Amino acid sequence: MPDELKTNNILVVDDSPTMRRMVITSLGSLRRVKSTQAGSGLEAIERLAIEPVDLMVLDLNMPDMHGMEVIDFVRSHQAYRNIPIVVLTTKGEEASRTQALAAGATRYLTKPFDPRQLADVVGSLLERADG
Repeated sequence: MPDELKTNNILVVDDSPTMRRMVITSLGSLRRVKSTQAGSGLEAIERLAIEPVDLMVLDLNMPDMHGMEVIDFVRSHQAYRNIPIVVLTTKGEEASRTQALAAGATRYLTKPFDPRQLADVVGSLLERADG
């Protein structure tokens, strides 16, 4: 299948089902995108093993496995190392942003979020990965 017809799989990881729905709705304007959901960090890692993921939208504050641990896992495994990770979290402190970006997050956005900004960020990262 030619690259221009490829459907990108976005893994949305957040312990809040409402927030996952909001993120997926925000990405609805993007073409050739499908979303997979995970309600925890451990579930996100399971999803990575089950199906290819082209980009991850990741919350940091989750009960079983912190988002930073998910970033560390993804960046330490060759098969997942190049997946763009957009952190979407309530943690707006500069220290948290710096730590996540240093660990390997590609972009860092805070909640409440602008749906258009999220779609623009995700769309540009997918274009870059496809190009």
